[in-house]
Amino acid sequence: MSRGRERAFIGREEELDRFGRALAGDPQAPFAFYVFGPGGIGKSALLRCLADRARAAGRRLVEVDGRFVGRDPADFERAAAAFLEVAGTVLFVDSFEHCQWLESWLWQRFLPRAADDTLVVLAGRLAPQPQWLADPAWAGVLSVRELEPFSPEQSRTLLITAQVRPELRERVLRFAGGNPLALSLAAAAGSTGWSREEVWAPSADLLRTLLTGLIGEVPTAAHRRALEVAAQAHSTSEELLAAVLPEEDAHLLFGWLRDLPFMESAPRGLYPHDAARGTLTADLRWRAPHAFVTMRQRLAQEYLRMLREAPEERVWTVTDELFYLFRELESLARMRTWSREDEVHDCPLRPEDLEAVLRMAEEAEGPASAELVRYWVERQPQAFSVYRLVTTGRLVAFTARLALPAPADPRDVATDPVVAAAWAYTDATAPVGPDEHIGVSRFTVYPEQYQVPSRVIDLSSSRAQAESARARGRAYGFAVWRDADAWAERVRGTLSDTGARPLVGEHTYGVFVVDWRLVPVETWLGRFISDADVPALPGPSALSRTAFDQAVREALTHWRDPGAFAVCALTRTRLAADSTDPVEDLRTLLRASVDELAGDPRGVRAKEALAAGFFSGAPTQEAAARRLALPYGTYRRHVRQGLDLLCESLWQLELHGTR
Repeated sequence: MSRGRERAFIGREEELDRFGRALAGDPQAPFAFYVFGPGGIGKSALLRCLADRARAAGRRLVEVDGRFVGRDPADFERAAAAFLEVAGTVLFVDSFEHCQWLESWLWQRFLPRAADDTLVVLAGRLAPQPQWLADPAWAGVLSVRELEPFSPEQSRTLLITAQVRPELRERVLRFAGGNPLALSLAAAAGSTGWSREEVWAPSADLLRTLLTGLIGEVPTAAHRRALEVAAQAHSTSEELLAAVLPEEDAHLLFGWLRDLPFMESAPRGLYPHDAARGTLTADLRWRAPHAFVTMRQRLAQEYLRMLREAPEERVWTVTDELFYLFRELESLARMRTWSREDEVHDCPLRPEDLEAVLRMAEEAEGPASAELVRYWVERQPQAFSVYRLVTTGRLVAFTARLALPAPADPRDVATDPVVAAAWAYTDATAPVGPDEHIGVSRFTVYPEQYQVPSRVIDLSSSRAQAESARARGRAYGFAVWRDADAWAERVRGTLSDTGARPLVGEHTYGVFVVDWRLVPVETWLGRFISDADVPALPGPSALSRTAFDQAVREALTHWRDPGAFAVCALTRTRLAADSTDPVEDLRTLLRASVDELAGDPRGVRAKEALAAGFFSGAPTQEAAARRLALPYGTYRRHVRQGLDLLCESLWQLELHGTR
């Protein structure tokens, strides 16, 4: 394998030469190598070639993928322990941009402790922080290189090695623009798909077209669904495929994914190269938007199951994978940062942290709040987390997520105005039962970035959401923010403002809520699945949107069978909740809703198709088409459009009581 990679490797002579001199013990050679560049530029290929050379030289290797580094620097240190203990070890860190927040800690605290004769190679999309380039301590031992596109000569060599036909090479060269990933994908696509004369610029359109040519002839629909999983999941294991596609042969599909040229392997499964993932995702969203959303729903449901059943040490990993699905949505971007600046890791509150926590509380919120922190530390110390900067270990923030059983403890209500306001809200709306409890994210104190979106809030929110998914008997979840107006906008559509503004010392606080009995975690997360920016929380629907649409279709199908209609799923929705005769009222509502479609110019023919197909008594859909004097294909198109309009209208009625 090493020899095969060596024969296929092209370019990067200067990087190979400098690394070779370091392996040979040249005292003038660097100790640390940092390569960076955009996705698809060949960083991972270069690292594999360097690793092969280090292995051939008899060196011990430690290989770390930045995508799967934990939030605690101790996790990285454990993974790379040999670098500190075994002379001559070579440490390779790929995809460093995914753990860039470790950078200062690496330069300051980890790399200086390296064992004798060791080397380190870092590769990522981002350039190193400028202070390390300017630091005289690193000037002589750090080599930084930005990888550039292949030259025309190197590109031709790659295509010749890949046996691309001579008459196609110039077109491929114009097409790829020197991008190694684009060239490799074009070579993998072979001679197919190159009959047209268009010349494309090296852009996202280039990669999208290459991927379409490469995977256009997917063997089966099951293979295409497997690709949809891999495009969206953080990483794809065979077990994840089996869970999300239970009707398919996961072993066969996983093997096929593994052989695709743009797939990479990692400890928890396969993932597409970054450039390929972005292109795949955009292509799938454009080509099959319904399949894209459906697959994201399936993945979210599987992550939720894993979240509830995972061992404690896996909970936060699963939470990150769950929210990775929704990273680009505006509703999530309002609340989360994913910033690499000021990266922190969280750990439980220790007794020696208490004084620092009290000082932060007083600095940010005043002495009255600090006294409440002391009270809750005594009552629920396990509810507190502290946050330390990865770079220095300095404690910079803390949070507290209280779990308060019913009935309310009079001491809590008398002591903490915020908790009193939360209990008052529950009493005034839907009281908490004897076997239930409420969760309150009571404190989020980061004095340097007080109550603005930050990594502290990202991590605390992930933990709160994970606890809500795993908890049994949680009736309500409350969040507390001092800048109530700003946070009302940020949490719009996911939390409701209780209207309470309790006073603690000199400051008032906004109290926001979700009733987990009315909005199960699955439904709440479903808000992130759609790109639509919906301004209000959904009401207590008993069904997901997908299940609701299916229930409407089922009700129409059984329109002429009173017995079957009486037990259809639509009778278990809010549409029938307050009715004394739900069957008859639902039938009336369905008929009226279909008639109302004619008020929309798009719905005139759709209304006629639905009425003929379900209400007229036509024995078959073909007979309904003949009754309307329409070709069957045209009739089916009108039916599909009518069902979409009808389901949307009834869903708005289900959620909000209005069309």
